[in-house]
Amino acid sequence: MYRIDIMTLFDETVGDMMNESILGRAQERDIIRIEAHQIRDFTLNKQKQVDNYPYGGGHGAVMQADPLYQCWKHIVDTHGPGHTIFMSPAGKTFHQARAKDLSTQEDHLILVCGHYEGIDERFIEECVDEEISLGDFVLTGGELAAMVVADAVARLIPGVLSDPECFEEESHWNGLLEYPQYSRPEIWHDRAVPSILLSGHHANIKKWRRKQAILRTWRRRPDMYAKLDLSSKSDQKLLKELREEAPDFH
Repeated sequence: MYRIDIMTLFDETVGDMMNESILGRAQERDIIRIEAHQIRDFTLNKQKQVDNYPYGGGHGAVMQADPLYQCWKHIVDTHGPGHTIFMSPAGKTFHQARAKDLSTQEDHLILVCGHYEGIDERFIEECVDEEISLGDFVLTGGELAAMVVADAVARLIPGVLSDPECFEEESHWNGLLEYPQYSRPEIWHDRAVPSILLSGHHANIKKWRRKQAILRTWRRRPDMYAKLDLSSKSDQKLLKELREEAPDFH
């Protein structure tokens, strides 16, 4: 069973979110286990204080090393060692490839959610294996980032989704953005579903979807498109067709 422990000041909120929908059903089937731990429960003072003023001065407060350590140690002592990740705007940017690696190379993650002006660097030095950021922006706490990482990794664990195709054709899995999706009804607000999707011709549908994925990636994420390997004969043929069908494509 794949295990994810989240160290947080908002354990009820995080725990409730991680126990809903697909992830909740996967936990009921003992495929994964996601548990949120209240850092305040591991303080040694009556006030359950977890922060204090930063040495050297400055605004705000810093989360103290010892409550974090005691919470982390409890997880390790109870559930065994885990790959510890601190959710930090100073970390490496998270992406789908890293989610895939974490889902296959690890079986236990410990996600640390910071707050205030950050956490004591000594805890990072002693206990953290990796720092991860969602992007070049700052959140008020690490909970949202931790839930994103937990969700992105957990859904790749075998059995969480009904079939690997559920994620293998999604955006970022193979370097492409996902093709457009349509559902019932066939016509909505005078907008019709592309006729190819109604044809029942699976080979043509697969070809159309790849062309749309290539086109969408070219239009929206030129940085991703520049890294694609489209040198195969089949892709070269698709590129030729796209140049004829989409005037802006080149």
